[in-house]
Amino acid sequence: MPAVTDAVARRATLARSVRLLGEFRFEQRDPARFYGALAQDTVAMVTALLDGDPAGRTLLDVGGGPGYFADAFEAAGLSYVGVEPDPREMHAGPAGDRGAARFVRASGMALPFADDAVDVCLSSNVAEHVRDPWRMGREMLRVTKPGGLVVLSYTVWLGPFGGHEMGLTHYLGGARAAERYTRRHGRRPKNDYGSSLFAVSAADGLAWAQSTGMLVAAFPRYHPRWAWWTTRVPVLREFLVSNLVLVLRPS
Repeated sequence: MPAVTDAVARRATLARSVRLLGEFRFEQRDPARFYGALAQDTVAMVTALLDGDPAGRTLLDVGGGPGYFADAFEAAGLSYVGVEPDPREMHAGPAGDRGAARFVRASGMALPFADDAVDVCLSSNVAEHVRDPWRMGREMLRVTKPGGLVVLSYTVWLGPFGGHEMGLTHYLGGARAAERYTRRHGRRPKNDYGSSLFAVSAADGLAWAQSTGMLVAAFPRYHPRWAWWTTRVPVLREFLVSNLVLVLRPS
């Protein structure tokens, strides 16, 4: 696995980080552009973790959303299945009803799949939106074949993007930030603290992953390789990691 991690590190350049940061500006007003770019980058990350050989693998995407990831992964040669609890999200992507056909409507808390069913189980930016993210993590491990890969990536609460569309006001407290957003915009935020957004720390994710005995890598998703050291520093990582990737290999 160290060689595979090196493959991910080689593509973690400053130019890539700057490009992705620029795409974040379009998340609200041009989701196709934002999620399309994120999907391509995620495919590149997973492909690197698979040692450049994704063809013929089955990938289960927990919280697959509106289908941008589905198209990107299938173009790379993987057999894609998404899990999404919200039917509106399933039909909202670029493929509409056709894209929804590749999804199962279900919760990540209880995946409707047999043990050892898939080669790769991915969850991208979902853990901060569920009340018990590590229950979801255990389900991901259960459905993944021994020797396969589980890739769980999530936004760290105290990082600059922890508040999602509420911006940096989450540093005032999640409930206060949500109320402030509501007063300003006349509606609750989509990522509403306490119901669809929760404070998930880097420390909690690392502690859970290490407790499984299956953790093989942990790194900041959007950072250049020379900034990966931040993952190893308690407290500091909560503010600087931004988005933590946990890579586990079920045994």
